[in-house]
Amino acid sequence: MKEISENKITSQLIENISQLLVAARQKIVAQVNDTLVQTYFQIGRMIVEDEQNHNDRAEYGKQTIKKLSRALTERFGKGFSRVSLQNMRLLFLKYEKSQSMIGKLTWTHYCELLSISDDNKRSFYEKECINAHWSVRELKRQINSSLFERLLLSKGNANKEQVLALALKGNEIAKPEDIIRDPYVFEFLGIAENKPLFESDLEKALVRQIEKFLLELGRGFMFVGTQQRITLGNHHYYVDMVFYNKILKAYVLIELKTSKLMPEAVGQLNMYLNYYAQEVNDEYDNQPIGIILCTDKGSIEAEYALGGISNQIFASKYVLYMPDKEQLVAQVENVIAQWHETETQRYEGN
Repeated sequence: MKEISENKITSQLIENISQLLVAARQKIVAQVNDTLVQTYFQIGRMIVEDEQNHNDRAEYGKQTIKKLSRALTERFGKGFSRVSLQNMRLLFLKYEKSQSMIGKLTWTHYCELLSISDDNKRSFYEKECINAHWSVRELKRQINSSLFERLLLSKGNANKEQVLALALKGNEIAKPEDIIRDPYVFEFLGIAENKPLFESDLEKALVRQIEKFLLELGRGFMFVGTQQRITLGNHHYYVDMVFYNKILKAYVLIELKTSKLMPEAVGQLNMYLNYYAQEVNDEYDNQPIGIILCTDKGSIEAEYALGGISNQIFASKYVLYMPDKEQLVAQVENVIAQWHETETQRYEGN
């Protein structure tokens, strides 16, 4: 008995010490990273200030960075290529007025962010990186999938205020609409665009890549399971995929359709939501949310089917390939231009 008790104490001691060491290592890594990024910021400042003392700044800057790269590499080794020094210069130029903000991400994160020329877009991805703890690989994927543009288009009539809000705060999740994206991008499944696909095959593919699917869904999602059974009378029904969003404190029921959105799919999901609200939710849960993922949602029938429903049901298109960035940017710019035109007409009318 005494030996068992001592074993328990020893195990607990090992666990406590292990947690302390892990926390200490994480703190050291964070401090080293902050020092590294701040140092690179100061190197960038020195390069820019040196450039400003010469008339032909552009040509002088190129030659300076070339010489610096060679000299610093000889003296300190790797990490001072011309590209790296250019990024240090950019880091200073982009964060000159907000130096206190840098250091929350790794230098590799900042190198990726500095490749984005649009300040609002870069600010959005930076905030999301910090809030969602994206790895560099995840950041690259979200940039390549045009998440910024997709979120703006998902919000309906995008306008300048929404662009600035996304840039300043990232994607704030306060209501069900905030978790919706349109389209969802499933390029990570590796399924050919024109390949015939059954709903069960799509579901299995998403489960196999559940971590990447959770990344695409966004912050706060936890996977509950697939084919969750609902029994009503003598009939059994199955929800394709069930998640829980801990930010909204709500179950999220997802139905997969490998065709366009049809009215009967809305009615079925509405029934599932009613069941979850009555039979599954506890007193701390908010109303469940339903999402139908389909290949097309533009039918008139679907518009009428989604209208007037008290439950929170959303329909989004999914694609199996990376969207065309230029096309999405053009769509956003077009919507913002239309909003400006409407605002101008309203102002002139008053």
